[in-house]
Amino acid sequence: MIRRFHLVCSWEEVVIPCASDDDSESVDLQLSNLEDIKKDPSSLELTDCFSHPTHQQPRGEVIIERLIGSVQEFFNCELKGEFEKLTFLRSLSSLSRTLPYDETAESFIQSHITDILHILNLLLQEEPPHSLLSPMRQEVFVTIADFSYQDVHLFFGSEDGADLFSLVIKSMITLPSATTLAQLQEVTASRPNNSECLYRQTFQAFCEMLQSLVVKDPHLENLDTIFEFMDPWLQSVKDHERERATASMAQVLKCLSSHLSLKLPLRFQRLGHLVALMALLCGDPLKEVAEEAAEGTHHLLHITMRLKYLTHDKKNHQSLRKAMKKCRELLQLYNTKQFYSCPFKIAQVFEVFLNANELCQFVMTTLDGLKNVRHPCTQQSAGELLITLVKNAESRFEKVPEIMGVICAQLSTIIQPSIRQQVINTVSLFVSRPKYTDIVLSHLLCHPVPYDRHLAELWRTLEVELPSTTWILWRLLRKLQKCHNVPTQEKMAYVAVAATDALYEVFMGNRLRAATFRLFPQLLMTLLIQIHHSIGLTMSDVAIPSGLYVDQEVSSEVTPLCLAIQATKTLLLRTLCWQEFSIMEKNKGWTLLEGKDCHLQGVSLLASALLERHHLLAHKVMYLLVPLLNRGNDKHKITSAGFFVELLQSPVARRLPNVYSVARLKDWLHHGNNLFRVLGLKGLCYLLRHQEMREDIKRLLPCILDSLYETDESIVLLAIQILLHFVPSMDFTTLAAMMRALFSLFGDVRPNVHRFSMTLFGASIKSVKNTDKKGVENQVLDSLVPLLLYSQDENGAVAEESRRVLSICAQFLKWKLPQEVYCKDPWYSTPHEVGTICKFFGKKCKGKVNILAQALMYTKNTKLPIRRAAALFVGVLSKYMDHSELKMKGTDWIEYDLRDMLHDPEPSVRILASQALFRVQKVKSEPKPRQTVCRLRKLMGCLST
Repeated sequence: MIRRFHLVCSWEEVVIPCASDDDSESVDLQLSNLEDIKKDPSSLELTDCFSHPTHQQPRGEVIIERLIGSVQEFFNCELKGEFEKLTFLRSLSSLSRTLPYDETAESFIQSHITDILHILNLLLQEEPPHSLLSPMRQEVFVTIADFSYQDVHLFFGSEDGADLFSLVIKSMITLPSATTLAQLQEVTASRPNNSECLYRQTFQAFCEMLQSLVVKDPHLENLDTIFEFMDPWLQSVKDHERERATASMAQVLKCLSSHLSLKLPLRFQRLGHLVALMALLCGDPLKEVAEEAAEGTHHLLHITMRLKYLTHDKKNHQSLRKAMKKCRELLQLYNTKQFYSCPFKIAQVFEVFLNANELCQFVMTTLDGLKNVRHPCTQQSAGELLITLVKNAESRFEKVPEIMGVICAQLSTIIQPSIRQQVINTVSLFVSRPKYTDIVLSHLLCHPVPYDRHLAELWRTLEVELPSTTWILWRLLRKLQKCHNVPTQEKMAYVAVAATDALYEVFMGNRLRAATFRLFPQLLMTLLIQIHHSIGLTMSDVAIPSGLYVDQEVSSEVTPLCLAIQATKTLLLRTLCWQEFSIMEKNKGWTLLEGKDCHLQGVSLLASALLERHHLLAHKVMYLLVPLLNRGNDKHKITSAGFFVELLQSPVARRLPNVYSVARLKDWLHHGNNLFRVLGLKGLCYLLRHQEMREDIKRLLPCILDSLYETDESIVLLAIQILLHFVPSMDFTTLAAMMRALFSLFGDVRPNVHRFSMTLFGASIKSVKNTDKKGVENQVLDSLVPLLLYSQDENGAVAEESRRVLSICAQFLKWKLPQEVYCKDPWYSTPHEVGTICKFFGKKCKGKVNILAQALMYTKNTKLPIRRAAALFVGVLSKYMDHSELKMKGTDWIEYDLRDMLHDPEPSVRILASQALFRVQKVKSEPKPRQTVCRLRKLMGCLST
C-alpha cells in the first residue's frame, strides 16, 4: 500500500513508500518458506507500487536546468526567510527524483553533497529546539528520504553525514511532548495553526525517513547505523523521548521486515543488544512505549529468523530446524501482545537464535537495565530477562568474566530484594554449569577480603540445585587445595585467603548444606592446613594482586589466620559438631591451633574430640587421609599426619593395610623432621591397642630403642611408652641393651624422661628370667646409689619412682631394704636414718660395687637436693666403711671432690661437705692399733695349728 499525505504549503504531491499496517500478522516460521526466499530474493524487492513514477520522457532539460539553477542559487546566497528555505528543500527534493534518468542531475548532486549536508545542518540548527512552529523539520526529513530512495544516502560515508544524522534524530526526539507543544503553540503562534497535525506529520516524516534507509539494506549496515544513533534515546529517562525513539525504531523494524533481502556479508553485529533493549522497553512503565516495543520485537523476530537462516552453519542444518521448531512452539503459547505484559518471554523466544557473542550482548544490555532506579518495573523486567536467558541458554555464553564483573559492580545499586535475588540466581546458574564454574569462582575470588556485604550476600544466598552443590563447593575447595600443593613460597597466594573467606560465607549462608556434610572431611582438613600456613602471617605477607585495594586500605585486624579460624569454627557448627566445638573452646584448642609450636596439639585435640563424639565423620576423615599423607608441602603433610595419627585410636584402624599403617609410621621414624618422628611413635602407641598389629610393631624395636638417645623429649617418652608394652616378651640381648640405654637417662634434666626411664628400668628388671639374672646383676648394682640419691629429688614424682624402682632392685638382689629408705623426709632433717641406710648399703655392696665413688659423682649434680644428699651420704658412709681398706686405697681423691663442694653456692651443701671432709680426714689420721691386733690374732691362729 502507499501512504500519501499533503505537506503544508506544498506545491506538489509527495509520494513516500512505507510498510503496510497489516504486517503485524504472525511470523512465518516454516523453514521451507525461508528456503524459497533464499532461492528467489527478488521476491522481496520493491514492487511497482513502492517505486516512484518513471517518466517515459524527461520533463525536459529546461526544467532540470531550472531546478539545478534554483538549487545552485541557494548555495551561493543566504537563506533568510522560511519561504526561501522551503523552496530550496522542495527544489532539492524534486531534483532528487530526476536522478534515475538524468546524468546531469546526478553529477550535480554528487558534486555538491558537502554543500547539501552543510545547508541541511544549518537549517536544523536554526530551528528552535523546544518548539514546532513550522514544517521546516518535516521538509528536511522528506528531502533526505527522497534522496535515500534514489540510493543517495546523505548520512553515510562521511563524518559530516554522521553529524547530520545525529542532529536530525536529536531535533526530533528532543522536542517537548505533544501536549507541551500544543500549549506553547497557543501562547506563541502568530497565526492559527493545527499544532497536533503538524507534529503528527513531522513525526511521520521522520519515521518514513528512517524507513527509507532500510528499504534497500541487504547487508543491514544502515540498520546498524540507525541503531547506533537511536540507542541512547531508546534508554532516555524522559518518557516522551523514549516513546518517540521506540515508536520510530518499531517502524524501522517493521519496514525492514517487509522488504528484507539479505546478502552476505552482514554488517549488523549488535543483534543481542537490540533484542535486549527492545525486551526491556516491552516492560516499560509507559504503556505506549511497551506496546510499540512489543510490535517492534515481533518484526525483529522475523528479521532474526531470516538472518540466522542466511548465516547458519550449512553442515549443522539440523540445529536450525530444532531452533525453528522450538520458536514455533513458544509462539504458539505467546502472542505478540503478551510480549509487553511478560517481557521475559522474549528471552525464551529469541534465545534459540542468538549465538554466544549475541547472548553476551543481551546479558550486558540487560544488566545495564538494572541501573534504571527511577523505574523499578524496568529493573524487574531486566531481572526476569536475565534469569530467563541464562537459564535457557545453558552453556553457550562467552565473556563470562566480564558478565560477572558487571554483576558484582552493580549489586550495590540494586535495592529491591527480589531483583537482587534474581541477579544472584543468575550467578548461581552460571556457577552451577561445569563449563563456567571455575571461571565464575576465579572472578568472585578477585575481590578484597573480607568481602563487602553485597558479595557476602552473594556467597551466602547462592541458589543451586542439589546435584550441583557438591560440584561447586568442591571446585571452590580445590582453589584452596592447589595453594597447599606447591612448595612454601615467600608470600601466600591471595586466592588462598579469598577462598577461605568465601568458604566461611558459604557456610554462614548454609545454602550448600548437603554438600558441606558430604565434603566435610576434605573441608576440615583443608582449613586446618590453611591455618597451619597462616600462622604468624599478616596481609602484607600475602601476594595481593595489583589494583585490588585501590579505594580502600587493608585492615590490620584482618589476617589469613583469623579468616581460616572463623571458617573452621563455622564449618563445625554448620555440620552439627557442637560437642567438638565445645571441647576446643574449653581446652583452648583454637589458641593451640594458632600457635607455631603447639599447632599439632590443637590438631590432635580436634581429631580426638571428633573421634570421641562423631566417630562416623572421623572415620571418613581417616579414609580420606590414607592416600593423601605424602602429598603437598611440609605443612600440608604435618597437619594431615597429626590428624591421621589421632584417628589410629579407632578400632577401624585395624582394618588398614600394613603399608598405610605400620610401614608408613616406620618411615616417619627415619624422617629428618622431629615432628614426623614424634607422630610415628605416637601412631605406634595407638596401634598397640590392636592386638593383631603388635607383631608388626615388635619388628621395629631396634628403631624404637635408638629413639631413646634423641634430644626431643616427646620422642624419648613415646619410645619408652612403646617399649613398656614389649618388655615381657623381649629377648635378653635387647633387654640388656635397653637397660644400659635407660641407665644413661637417670638424672636427665627432663623430669618426665628421668621418671619414665626409671619406670621402664624397673619393668625390665622384673621381666629378667632367672637364667639371665647374672647377666644384669652388675647393672642393677650400679643403679642402686643413683636411685637412692634421686629418692631425694625435689620432684616428688621422680623421688617416689626412685624409691619404687629401688625396691624392685632389692627384690631382684633378694635384699630387704630398711624402712628408712622409704621415708619421704629430707635426709638432712633425719641424720640418724641416713646412718641406717649407709650402714646397710655399705655392708651389702662391699666387694661388689664402689658406692662411695658413685656417690662422689653426684656431688657435681646441677640439682641442689642431689648434691646435698650426695655430700651427706659420703660423710656418713665413710663412718661405716672399712677404714683400713679406705686408708689402703687412699682418701685424696675423696678429699679433692669434697673440697670442691666447699665452694658450693648453697650454705647447707658447704656445711655437709665440710662435715664429710672432716670425717674422711679423721679416718686418714687414725693410728693403726687395730692392724696390730689383727696381726696378733693371725699369729695366735698359726701357733694353735
